[in-house]
Amino acid sequence: MTKTETRHITQGEYATGSKSEEMITTVLGSCVSACLWDPVAGVGGMNHILLPGREWEEENRRGVSINEMELLINAILKLGGDKTRLQAKLFGGARMISNFSDVGVRNGEFVLSFLKTEGIPCKGHSLGGEQARKIQFWPFSGRARQKLLGRQGLLEETITEITATSDTDVELF
Repeated sequence: MTKTETRHITQGEYATGSKSEEMITTVLGSCVSACLWDPVAGVGGMNHILLPGREWEEENRRGVSINEMELLINAILKLGGDKTRLQAKLFGGARMISNFSDVGVRNGEFVLSFLKTEGIPCKGHSLGGEQARKIQFWPFSGRARQKLLGRQGLLEETITEITATSDTDVELF
């Protein structure tokens, strides 16, 4: 059995991989992670996007997030991926504070719109809600798992599973 190589990313970061034993993790609240991979080349990566606050003009917010998506795509292409074969899974975008701006919804809407514009199909997503998420992503295969976290960072007692039809579906654990 091979040992899994795990890399953790935080806001504004991304990581890529091309080996079956590589896994990328992150914890999300209102941020969104795009997990992109090329199933033919066996390469992919994950980013961690948070739109800047209201003090930035809309154009600047959009530019920062577009740059984060483009950096991830370019890093995957450098590993041998082909943009025409990229597929995506999205996570995050929760409303973490009641009666506060819903930046999580804007983060999710941005990434969905970006994927549509770029012609990258979204194979699954878990966006919105009011809970943080821990995400695990295997860039070689496109497999992704999500664990919902409670309000105090504790794991939920009830764990929901989605029956997988292949190893590239979203799996809740």
